[in-house]
Amino acid sequence: MSWLTVRRGTEPLVVAFPHGGTDLGELDHQFVSPARARLDTDWWIADLYAFAADMGATLVATDISRSVIDMNRDPSGASLYPGQATTELCPTTTFDGAPLYRFGEPDEAEITRRLHQYHRPYHEALSAELARLRDAHGRVVLYDAHSIRSRVPRLFDGELPQFNIGTNGGATCADELEAAITNLCAASGESHVVNGRFKGGWTTRHYGRPEAGVHAIQMELAMRGYMAEPEKLSEADWPTPIDPDPPIRPVLRQAIAAALDFAKGRP
Repeated sequence: MSWLTVRRGTEPLVVAFPHGGTDLGELDHQFVSPARARLDTDWWIADLYAFAADMGATLVATDISRSVIDMNRDPSGASLYPGQATTELCPTTTFDGAPLYRFGEPDEAEITRRLHQYHRPYHEALSAELARLRDAHGRVVLYDAHSIRSRVPRLFDGELPQFNIGTNGGATCADELEAAITNLCAASGESHVVNGRFKGGWTTRHYGRPEAGVHAIQMELAMRGYMAEPEKLSEADWPTPIDPDPPIRPVLRQAIAAALDFAKGRP
């Protein structure tokens, strides 16, 4: 599958990138515009964390855009945040609420097709890598890597903290792992929150089983930490390039190192 990338490492850590893809799966003509369909991409996220491969982590990424199907949504279509604005398994709007489709939205048969073609293979690959590393080490960490614009009024008020750590209220990983990464973010001097607006998506909630040796944590970054965010977004100026030396990268290196230390039982 050309749209799915699995870069295998030997250390007990998987870093997943469910929202970094821009491939519209030959559906370009169905969207209002390709630019709108790609608007909410987690831009440059795999580039930002490329160093993790050199640390022995396994990287799992999809090139398929989240506008085609969201790999971090419950395949049943159930909302992860009942009562709050969000986007669906196969989104019909952007984060800002603008319609994605030119004519008709995907029906049940089309959603099922996309589930079988993209969502299921992505999670089969992710599940296989977690099982491989847990079997080899006894304990494995899944670090689900995300980013979003700092201001999205429809989704949250004001400016999002720089680091948004999600463990579904502490259910998806050991307290020790959550605390280690939280402390690093706090020491950085940048704003951070634990289980705030983003408590962990379906990936974190589905795989996080500390009692079974799989510890999952989501990191949602505000994009301002590694790329310029224009005051007003337009197709002509978005996305901006990644900062060649992102100020938050040293903190991310420390977070990945802390996840590895935890997985290997090192203090």
